[in-house]
Amino acid sequence: MSELDLLMIPGPIELEPAVSRALSQKTISHLDPAFIETFGAVLAQLRQIFGAPLGVPFVAAGGGTLAMEVACANVAQPGDSVLVINTGYFCDRIAKVLERLGVSVEHLRAAVGEAPEPAQLRQALESGAYKAVTITHVDTSTGVRAPVREYAAIAHEAGALVIVDGVCSVGGEEFHQASWGVDVAFTASQKALGAPPGLAVACFGPKAIAARRALKRAPASLYLDLEEWLPIFEAYEARKSSYFATPAVNLITALAASTALLLLEGMSARAARHRWIAHAFRAGWQALGLHTLPIEPTHMAHTLSAIYYPKGIDASLVAAVREEGVVVAAGLHPDLKATYFRVGHMGRIRPSDVLATLGAIERAMVRLGASVELGAATSSAQRVLAGRMPHAD
Repeated sequence: MSELDLLMIPGPIELEPAVSRALSQKTISHLDPAFIETFGAVLAQLRQIFGAPLGVPFVAAGGGTLAMEVACANVAQPGDSVLVINTGYFCDRIAKVLERLGVSVEHLRAAVGEAPEPAQLRQALESGAYKAVTITHVDTSTGVRAPVREYAAIAHEAGALVIVDGVCSVGGEEFHQASWGVDVAFTASQKALGAPPGLAVACFGPKAIAARRALKRAPASLYLDLEEWLPIFEAYEARKSSYFATPAVNLITALAASTALLLLEGMSARAARHRWIAHAFRAGWQALGLHTLPIEPTHMAHTLSAIYYPKGIDASLVAAVREEGVVVAAGLHPDLKATYFRVGHMGRIRPSDVLATLGAIERAMVRLGASVELGAATSSAQRVLAGRMPHAD
């Protein structure tokens, strides 16, 4: 990949220059007063980003899968039943994590590109007692955005805890953990948070903390046990040194730069910008005659697009777009991965990135023999970008 190529995959994403500079700083001790101040500030900022004033933020070296395991291992244990609302590949992954924990898992599935209706969830919850319900806010494999607020309300009516996979949403989609009734949410640094890969990030609400303390047995993995981490996070927030496992100093320093930028922009404004950018991309796909995996606009993510290849063109399109200077991702869902590609549009994404990406896809399609009017997609996107950011979807 050339340094000049534009990275438009669903994570890792392009970094703001301030974040790259923070990452490249000299490594200092995790007990240095400067780092203690940085880490303490990050933990407080994450409460604002998750929308959880009483939440307990979690940050540790790892990734989205580690964050998923932390969320599950501290809420569920052998003998519990959990309902997985399944909208794609990463819903299957959280099911695997739960099954490894000895948890009984049931799925509420929708057709690929769709999300279950709230009424279906209510009916499913009537058929059994579940310790928790898992929701993938945006499944990175399909681009489906689930109605978290509606699902969470129904789950709580049934007495179930709510676990939300926000790996491809937190920091890009509208998300209000506390007011939506989400008990634990998790993400990873390399997505809409706008930091380098390598950090697992989560936020535990009061009910999730109580669930951990009510477990009959501590999680089998020491590293996954929230009780081992809580004194560490409390100490750093109090600007005191503490030790359990060495924090990823440079990565947390870079995360601090990105969280500061998020809050400077404002969470509502950031979500609105992502909606605006997503609408511009949708206009481009329509102009090219391309179809997205999500069928209903209300289920389309604002942080990425999952688009079927045009008739007569296969996965060679991904390589052709890369030759035009833009990196997009191939399909991921095991049932459909040869039929579609994905474009990430989260984090520092700007209108110029939209136009560069659509232009590269137009040129690649022409090179591969598609009948495309050059400029159609970019013109359609321009008309959206020339207007005001949408306030709601």
